[in-house]
Formats: sequence, C-alpha cells, structure tokens
Amino acid sequence: MSYTIVNIQEVPDAAVGFGMTEIQEARFPREALQAQDTGLAYHHIHPGRRQGFAHRHKQAEEVYVVVGGSGSAVLDGEVRPLARLDALRVAPSVLRAFEAGPEGLELLVFGPHHENDGEMVQEDFWPEAS
Repeated sequence: MSYTIVNIQEVPDAAVGFGMTEIQEARFPREALQAQDTGLAYHHIHPGRRQGFAHRHKQAEEVYVVVGGSGSAVLDGEVRPLARLDALRVAPSVLRAFEAGPEGLELLVFGPHHENDGEMVQEDFWPEAS
C-alpha cells in the first residue's frame, strides 16, 4: 500500500517502559506508519516538568513543532522559550531537552530515520539558573 493512516494516541507510550510517565508521554509511530526513511515522534511533557535526559544525533536533523502548550528548550546549554506553533530546527550534534510550562508542552518531531543514530545524555545539561 502506498499510504498508511495511524492515530498517534494508539501507538504505545514509550515513556511507560522507561519509568517516565510522571514526566511525559512519548510515542514513536514510525514503524506503525511503515515509514522507511522518515522519523516521527510525539512528546507530551506534563505541566512544569523537564525531560529526564537530553539527546543528540550523529546524522539526523530534527524539526520540533509545538502543537500545544508552551515551555522551553535547552540547546547546547542555551535555554530558548517555545510557544504554540513555534517550529524549531535542530542540527544533529546539538544537545537538546525540553521543559513544559504551566499548561504542558506538546511536540511533534520530524526528521530522517537513521538506525542507532541517537545518543542519550543524563548528566546535568540544564544551566544552573534555569
């Protein structure tokens, strides 16, 4: 078939398996969509919460679109505010993580899929004053 329709809410929440349900919801529908080259993610970070890790890539440039709420992104140590319908392009090597505002933060993430391309970082990546 040359197309696939999937409701993202029907894709399993990966945050459950990592014990992060108090912080966020994370759904990765690429396989359910049968996408070969395109990566897609949905993140809903709960109000006032920060992601428990940052990440970067070797090859994949990503675009984050705020579809609900507001918050901020830390990008190589620089904190930038995000509002509904902001689109943020992030180069592969930039270390990034997100924090939700008082109403939460919903993101759709798009980029090319490269197997084993991501690196998770759990050390302190937020600036001290944030």
